[in-house]
Amino acid sequence: MKTYLKKVFLVSVVTFLLSTLPIENLFAANHSSPGNYTSEAVKGLYISSWKIGDQNVLKHFIDLANRTEINTYVIDVKEDDGYVSYPSQVAQVKKLKTCVKKYDPIYTLNQFHKNNIRVIGRIVCFKDPVLPMKRPDLALKDKNGQIWRDNDGTAWLNPYNKASWRYLVNIAKEAVKMGFDEIQFDYVRFTTSGNMSTVDYGKTKMAKYEAINGFLAFARQQMPHTIISANVFGIICESPGDTEGIGQYLELIGKDVDYISPMFYPSHYACGQIVNNVEFPKPDFDPYGIVYNALTKTKTRVAPIKNYRANFRPYLQDFTANYLEPGNFQTYGHEQVRQQIKAVYDAGYQSWLFWNINNEYSEDGFLPKTTINK
Repeated sequence: MKTYLKKVFLVSVVTFLLSTLPIENLFAANHSSPGNYTSEAVKGLYISSWKIGDQNVLKHFIDLANRTEINTYVIDVKEDDGYVSYPSQVAQVKKLKTCVKKYDPIYTLNQFHKNNIRVIGRIVCFKDPVLPMKRPDLALKDKNGQIWRDNDGTAWLNPYNKASWRYLVNIAKEAVKMGFDEIQFDYVRFTTSGNMSTVDYGKTKMAKYEAINGFLAFARQQMPHTIISANVFGIICESPGDTEGIGQYLELIGKDVDYISPMFYPSHYACGQIVNNVEFPKPDFDPYGIVYNALTKTKTRVAPIKNYRANFRPYLQDFTANYLEPGNFQTYGHEQVRQQIKAVYDAGYQSWLFWNINNEYSEDGFLPKTTINK
């Protein structure tokens, strides 16, 4: 009898302790345990889901993090091809077959976490060429009730439709349970690429930025213990309100996320663009100036805002914009990488991420661990 009572007591204690833990942590413990990275400055790179499925690529980037200042990787959970990047157990994903195995998330997360490397799960939100074909009711429509397409022929989800919010957040919750250390929402916006006069958004009086903020608030409500970030156009940090018409309003978009990552790619600014009252005749040739002034303007704008939760962690450029007119771009390498990192630090921020769609980075631009540990 005593033995039985002891067992009952122990089970009760364990049950109570487990009940006090966030549900995300319970599931993560069965897969890959996230690290405690909340106070560490992020120094990271993006790696595509197809690339990280290659064991040689995985080993290379683990080695890079072990010998340089890099401590974080952003990996696709859901890419802009519309597919979840691994076999998903989310009911709608399974039913609609909107996943493709590109890599093994549990194995990949374990390998990174064993080496004390943080992993951010990137989820492309409303640009989605797959789901609208299977759930036309979630798609942006034209005024004839047909699926609307942008200039590239790509369909988009309607950010006003809350059913699409649930689909995306359920994918995010599963990723957290697997052990991703953070969820990063990308394409968390409306599109402006195409004939926008033909779009029918449905019956709504809501402004575009209210829909985007509503989605992020819903994600926060569903994942209260998760680190959440959102990628935004760099130009919204210069333009007032929702000038760009994409639903990204700087003073409002940071109230429910932990980090905002403006894409401050110098090549994405128009020649003659004014940033923080400074004119840049050829922005791609001044990576320091663009990043420093964009961050300074950003800091000035959000400083008076009460309850602004988000910190800023910019996406920076490590690619050559040879799609621009000759004379308007330069070859990017380690020098341009260091200039942008210096700009982040000089503006008073500590974290940064670099983007290269082919994952071919200027690795000699990242400081050796022996240097940063002195």
